[in-house]
Formats: sequence, C-alpha cells, structure tokens
Amino acid sequence: MGSVVKVTRNYQVTIPASVRAKAGIKEGDFVEISYDEREGIIKISPLRRKRLTIRLGRSISVEEIEQAVEDMLDEATSP
Repeated sequence: MGSVVKVTRNYQVTIPASVRAKAGIKEGDFVEISYDEREGIIKISPLRRKRLTIRLGRSISVEEIEQAVEDMLDEATSP
C-alpha cells in the first residue's frame, strides 16, 4: 500500500521521503505528472536531463551563457 498524504488548499502534495528515495527525486528536480485514464491513477515520473557542461580553461562569452540558459529553459518547458 502507498503512503497517504493531504492535499493543501493550493492543491499541493508532499511526495513522501520513502517514495522520493526510491524514485531518486531530489530538491530542485523536475517531475512529470500525468493521469492514466485507463487505470484511473495519477503518475509522477522524474525527468532525467542532460547536464550543461562547459570546458574549463577557456573564456565563455555572454552570448554562450545566454544561449545555454535559453536552451535549458526551453528544455524545462517542453513536454
């Protein structure tokens, strides 16, 4: 059986620590929430993303930083 949590007045719920640990969800992570109509259940899935890496030992332009931020924001809002 799963854990029982309360829905707040802002429709928020806390994912129990035991579930977060099993799913590998950490503070700041993004999760996808979907409703499976066939099963009648809500599913929460952690999103795994590539990390932005920049080689050390070279100068980074403002444009490169802005492009990297824009790419990450696009990735965060895309399905």
